[in-house]
Amino acid sequence: MSNAAQAYARTSTVTASPREIEAQALLKAARQLQDVQTNWNGADRALDQALLFNRRLWSIFLSAAQGDDNPQPLEVRQKIANIGVFVMKQTVDIQMNPDPAKLKSLIDINCNLAAGLSGRA
Repeated sequence: MSNAAQAYARTSTVTASPREIEAQALLKAARQLQDVQTNWNGADRALDQALLFNRRLWSIFLSAAQGDDNPQPLEVRQKIANIGVFVMKQTVDIQMNPDPAKLKSLIDINCNLAAGLSGRA
């Protein structure tokens, strides 16, 4: 990455709203999963890396949803937690029985939530 691109990436992270940063992270995870699905090679390193990134991202969301300092209403936090539990279960299922079709639900969830966070839903 060029110096200018690195500087832009740092600046955009500093100036973006938390919602936009979350949306960007969800889209990055969706792109990684989509790349694996498009270039399916079975249970390989690319699949492991994409699932790991997505799982870590959703672990953060789950942790935030459970935090006492979260300003969101309990109903919203519960919905986030429910989606997070589904994502974790789906991830384990994909790891145990790799199938590119199973990635679609994770990709769709990430893209739809990113659109909502960005105001494009």
